[in-house]
Amino acid sequence: MRYLLNFLYGVAILLYSPKILYRMLRQDRYRAGWGQRLGRIGRRNPEKPCIWIHAVSVGEVNATRTLVDRFAAQMSDYEIVISSTTDTGLSRAKALYGADYEVFYFPFDLSWVMARAFRRLRPSVVLLMELEVWPNLAAIAKSQQVPVVVINGRLSDKSFPKYMKVRYFIRRMFRKVSLVLAQTDEYAQRFIALGCDADKVIVSSSLKYDTAQTDGAVEGAERLALQINLGGQRLWVAGGTGPGEEKMVLAAFARLKKQAGVDHLRLAIVPRKPERFDEVASLIDAAGFGYVRYSALKTGDDAVTGKPTVILGDTMGDLKKFYALATVVFVGRSLVPMGGSDMMEPTGLGKCTLFGPETFNFKQTVEVLLAGNGAIEVADENALYEQMLRCLQDTDFAKHIAANGQKVIRQNQGATQKTVDAIAKLIS
Repeated sequence: MRYLLNFLYGVAILLYSPKILYRMLRQDRYRAGWGQRLGRIGRRNPEKPCIWIHAVSVGEVNATRTLVDRFAAQMSDYEIVISSTTDTGLSRAKALYGADYEVFYFPFDLSWVMARAFRRLRPSVVLLMELEVWPNLAAIAKSQQVPVVVINGRLSDKSFPKYMKVRYFIRRMFRKVSLVLAQTDEYAQRFIALGCDADKVIVSSSLKYDTAQTDGAVEGAERLALQINLGGQRLWVAGGTGPGEEKMVLAAFARLKKQAGVDHLRLAIVPRKPERFDEVASLIDAAGFGYVRYSALKTGDDAVTGKPTVILGDTMGDLKKFYALATVVFVGRSLVPMGGSDMMEPTGLGKCTLFGPETFNFKQTVEVLLAGNGAIEVADENALYEQMLRCLQDTDFAKHIAANGQKVIRQNQGATQKTVDAIAKLIS
């Protein structure tokens, strides 16, 4: 079976190679880490047992923060290593953990590559954020009696039907999973439907609730306010935006600037993908707004001259600081069919938060926020404008939404300790 799987992987790599080459040449991606992707991975403390945590991209990496801290505190005799798949995910993992832990690209799931990775890491347990179960990884772990655990488990409305279509071929893989810690009852039932043993699936809530800051000052926010010369002005932050949304945001912003009671409003746009920074800069320029790129300010000590109407957040890892300064937040990738971005961070900070209807990646969070009157869903560009206008003109309404959202986040925290307890029990 593994020979057939390796052959299919090889075909897929050949078919995908033109896209890889294009991104290498035009977007400066996929240029580093090929040795790691081929299983050449090292450890800093090879004498210790090892916990291998894998998180695909930036959102999943961010969700590991409280978990890694808790492992370090309660299971300090284990070495922690962290892998990621995407360039942005790895960059974020290095920023968070590079000083203390080994961080590397996730190896290809070719049998010989994954076997090499296991020989070098010798993990005591493999923790996969949300879903990332791979056939050869599962098979090799099973043969070496290494538990594979899905943590923060999630199967979205979009991905679950696709998995169900091929469940006959993948259920053996899911049966090799030692434990699933699912975010919700619905997700738990979906893992069982794909082949996981029912007695190995536990509902633990989402780790992302625990990573959401709900009190205290956000480090670096005061400096950001000085750098962009915010003063006493109000700031609308559109965070984690996707293709097509920036035009809607800019159009709504242009309408807002013409309304009474919306004085001194500025806009910060923070696109989700760094390769889109230049594109979004062109959109802001075409809309006729004066703007500044935060990358031009970040490394300096001086504030921007004047008060540019729009700030382009074209750096990585600074979105939380923008949210901390926001009067109102729009969470992107939600007015276009991209599944949404993380709305827990701004709601946890006590910000009045809006998002569109395309939020299948955060279904449970959206449900509890809307049920608790802790966020506002907008259907389209016009609804975005109307609700923004209401929030800016009716400050009591906006404060009420913000307080409710923060309360919902606090009520759903606690997954980190449940996860650590379950892993400790499993590998003891």
